[in-house]
Amino acid sequence: MSSTPPPSAEPDGTPLVGRLLVGRYRLERPIASGGMAQVWEGLDQTLARRVAVKILHPHLASDETFVRRFRAEAVAAARLSHPSIVSVYDTCSIDGLEAIVMELVTGTTVRADLDAHGPLKLPAVLAIGTQVADALGAAHAAGLVHRDVKPANILLSADGRVLVADFGIAKAAEGSDLTAAGAMIGTAKYLAPEQVRDGPIDGRADL
Repeated sequence: MSSTPPPSAEPDGTPLVGRLLVGRYRLERPIASGGMAQVWEGLDQTLARRVAVKILHPHLASDETFVRRFRAEAVAAARLSHPSIVSVYDTCSIDGLEAIVMELVTGTTVRADLDAHGPLKLPAVLAIGTQVADALGAAHAAGLVHRDVKPANILLSADGRVLVADFGIAKAAEGSDLTAAGAMIGTAKYLAPEQVRDGPIDGRADL
């Protein structure tokens, strides 16, 4: 049996529920988990607002390449200010934990909506597509490529907004490649041909 701590625990196995990060962000409950990180709902005690805290999985925190990629998410996303892009508020690096504090979006994802209700109606497709295209246009203008646009990364908020999430694999188009192996990054069935070929990409790969 592996001794790797579960995502809801610190590197030493201590549960994260109730943990206060940098004296400010209290972790309350895990709400999602992906290949690189787990997302928690938390409370910013300084500004009295709910936040989402993305914490790198403990077994990856010691991997320098993963940590650099994780930090790059914060840098990339923090450069963007757009109503249809999830906002980044802060970053934390403490006691073996790497975390990004983000806007908490209450709602669902396009993936969950498709699974629950089937194909979207044309008006919904147009409304969602317009907002996603606007968000990606802003990112591309800033020199960023998302690289993994898919239904699970498109959030439908309770207040009617559509937001693009998970710029964790975003890469500054003018920057260096943080993936040491140069492996293709993203969900296979949504990849552009140039990503599959591990070729140079730009914003067109997100469309």
